Amino acid sequence: MKELKSLQDSVKRTEELYRQYEDIQILIDMAYEENDESMIKEIETELKQIESTYEELRIETLLSEEYDKDNAIVTLHAGAGGTEACDWVNMLYRMYNRWIESKGFTTEVLDYLDGDITGIKTVTFEVNGENAYGYLQSEKGVHRLVRISPFNSANKRQTSFASCDVVPDLEDDIDIEINEDELKIDTYRASGAGGQHVNKTSSAIRLTHLPTGIVVQCQNERSQHSNKEKAMQMLKAKLYLLKEQEQAEKVSGIRGEVKEIGFGNQIRSYVMQPYTLVKDHRTNEESGNVTSVLDGNLDPFINAYLKMRNAKKEEK
Repeated sequence: MKELKSLQDSVKRTEELYRQYEDIQILIDMAYEENDESMIKEIETELKQIESTYEELRIETLLSEEYDKDNAIVTLHAGAGGTEACDWVNMLYRMYNRWIESKGFTTEVLDYLDGDITGIKTVTFEVNGENAYGYLQSEKGVHRLVRISPFNSANKRQTSFASCDVVPDLEDDIDIEINEDELKIDTYRASGAGGQHVNKTSSAIRLTHLPTGIVVQCQNERSQHSNKEKAMQMLKAKLYLLKEQEQAEKVSGIRGEVKEIGFGNQIRSYVMQPYTLVKDHRTNEESGNVTSVLDGNLDPFINAYLKMRNAKKEEK
């Protein structure tokens, strides 16, 4: 039923695109017949709308991988930069929320830890919407910020780092077995907003998978049992992707992107001083309007990543 609805939506949007195309043809014919130059502005506006709708549909055709249509679980971590880095995570969290709103998706916070002075040390949130993982997988990696620090009285330039991890919200019946003996389970009190139960009981859960070092946390649910279930689901998704990555590396004989993610090896830089530029180092996509990007205008960067991924797949 989920696949049927997705296909029906695609057909509906394609038919709407054809209708817009026919309407603009009529407008052009009317402008010619009446020799009315005042209609040019309206025609240009309609053309831009058609181009925008067409580009959205075209990009969606690139979302053909197994998990692309799934919801996404995103984790942001403050890295090098102290208070600056925590503020940077807060800025990234706002940026993603703006983008999520523009797509009509919804979010649910699963784990949240405030910075010592300001900002956010780490936050994990689920993004619910069709193709959420397909789009957001492009954000996985280290994000670098260069700006004049608002926390530095000398007004010096500061470089901060934050990491973004993205996994699909896979089904509960995923074929991954986890030995309880290989898990370290910690409980703690929830620290974010969440009503009266927050800080009353140690319902939050942290799971550490000892063989791989993967850590997942969840404090969203009211009970410790529910948080553990959600954390296990997140851990299984990460282990499943890691297993697939390792298999792909054995076949290709190369290291994958997952192992290359680390501070000093950023996927994207956001420079606010001495000039303004956002640059993706994988695709070379750029924007001189840093404010617009931080307000959620991520589509050009996401689209460039999907085009690059599709080109690599065609090469193989």
